[in-house]
Amino acid sequence: MALNVTVVAADRGVWSGEARRVIARTTEGEMGILPGHEPVLAIVAGGEVRIVTADGEHLTARADGGFLSVENDRVMVVADQAELVDA
Repeated sequence: MALNVTVVAADRGVWSGEARRVIARTTEGEMGILPGHEPVLAIVAGGEVRIVTADGEHLTARADGGFLSVENDRVMVVADQAELVDA
């Protein structure tokens, strides 16, 4: 079982693919998301979104402003500004 993850900025797609795990900083604190996570909508608190891909690769995206949505093993990070950064 894997997550289908999409990270987008207001003007472009940043990353999309399958992942084992996503960790994101929200206004409620850091949130870990695994397959089977309950549906949630959260405000991204400007910071890192860490992704472990289905192949075990570790990616980090910087996301400023926006929200994170989880439903049916789909994770969407929609940010005002977002980019992949070196971890």
